[in-house]
Amino acid sequence: MCHAVLFRYLYFSAGLLLLCCTTELQAATTEPPNKLIELQFSTGEWPPFISAALPHQGVVAHLIHDIFAEMGYQVSFTFLPWARAYHDTVNGKYAATAVWMDSADRKHDFFYSDAVLDEQFVFFHRQQMAFDWQQLRDLRGLQIGGGLGYSYGPAFDQALNSGLFSISRVASTEQNFRRLAAGRIDVFAEEISVGYYTLNNQLPELASAISHHPRPLLINQSFLLLPRNSPDSEQLLARFNQQLQHFKQSGRYQAYFDSLAQGRYQ
Repeated sequence: MCHAVLFRYLYFSAGLLLLCCTTELQAATTEPPNKLIELQFSTGEWPPFISAALPHQGVVAHLIHDIFAEMGYQVSFTFLPWARAYHDTVNGKYAATAVWMDSADRKHDFFYSDAVLDEQFVFFHRQQMAFDWQQLRDLRGLQIGGGLGYSYGPAFDQALNSGLFSISRVASTEQNFRRLAAGRIDVFAEEISVGYYTLNNQLPELASAISHHPRPLLINQSFLLLPRNSPDSEQLLARFNQQLQHFKQSGRYQAYFDSLAQGRYQ
């Protein structure tokens, strides 16, 4: 082969190799990254745990979002009245709904996750009231404020039905705090984080006049619900529970609620 032909051959081969490498490099740099699979969840307003108006949509929404992100999913929450959130999720519009307390009738429609949230219900009372209790019989004769249609546990319900004390129910936490401050009820049973969020954000003029007893009345749990009629629910639930357990064991789970106590979801 003459030098001129050999030179042209080598030049063409080098150019072809450069073109191939450049094409491969462009393909590698322009290839889209792995995208998270989108999931739509329903929920309702329950500050400070979950609310459209809060940073990260509240501590529970933040936790659920991050757990699913670790699993490769992008969760978006749609805020609805609670009854509609339930109905629309049962009927296939949403992949899950968050978060709900244990109820036998709901288990006909949904699979329950492991507990996402531990709620602590306490008695709020006026600062100037010398209030102490260790057993339910210590509440004898008191007028207790509560929420409509809400159970504060079997033991409480039994004591209430026996006439040990009475309960006066209204629709909102805010109403109960106003009644408590005015002396129309003696104590008010409410989840501690919900109570102080309501005082500090909706009734700051009453916050300094109201305290709580440290003894819990009820430790309650809430759960993520996935519809039984969805073919993906069982596998998704198993993966979520596994990741939730990992968050708890590693300390990541508690960090969210430490941040809540420090006011970072206000």
